[in-house]
Amino acid sequence: MNKREYEILETKENILADNDISAKRVREELKKHKVFMVNLMASPGAGKTTLLVRTIKALKDRYRIGVMEADVDSDVDTAAVVKAGAKAIQLHTGGSCHMDADMTMRGMTALGLDDLDVLFLENVGNLVCPAEFDVGATKKVTILSVPEGDDKPLKYPLMFEVTDLLLIGKMDVLPVFDFDVERCKRYVGKLNDHIDVLPLSQKTGEGFEAWITWLEKQIEMVKGEKNESH
Repeated sequence: MNKREYEILETKENILADNDISAKRVREELKKHKVFMVNLMASPGAGKTTLLVRTIKALKDRYRIGVMEADVDSDVDTAAVVKAGAKAIQLHTGGSCHMDADMTMRGMTALGLDDLDVLFLENVGNLVCPAEFDVGATKKVTILSVPEGDDKPLKYPLMFEVTDLLLIGKMDVLPVFDFDVERCKRYVGKLNDHIDVLPLSQKTGEGFEAWITWLEKQIEMVKGEKNESH
């Protein structure tokens, strides 16, 4: 066998290894400040910002809320969450289709964690790249909207394998689309037997109580760690 005259460098493995180191740093900072962080992922148009605005309004009287809005080049979503009552920062990814842990750390540093109880990262709209990069968040939440179809777990399995909570969004338009909620749950369950699934409507508020209850439980768990440490 002839010896190669060149080297093969597995760049993706190196990138992911470096990202894991940064993700560990993010987790350490979140733990230090006792902040619960959600990495919110979904396709473009699935309703991430609408979900956040309604969520902020439901929680802002009880918790201090921060939002990191990741986008290729826009700030319209940031303006919406600030108006709703959250502290926010815009993160331009420079064309990247996802956030990584280093970007997240820089965003957290710029936003500040001292006066926050919960932090949302609205990741770039994409069901592929964001699933590959651990940003160090406490929990990963994915929205699959009814108009997208119930077969998306079959087409983008990694996203649903890594997600802690799946929100089936835009339930108000369910009668118009061929979307079977139970079938979707079966698809997801075969990929991830630890995932929770909550159907809701960002527009009408249907199912929102369960989502808010889930969030409050997670936030209080982190705050409880704070109380135990003193």
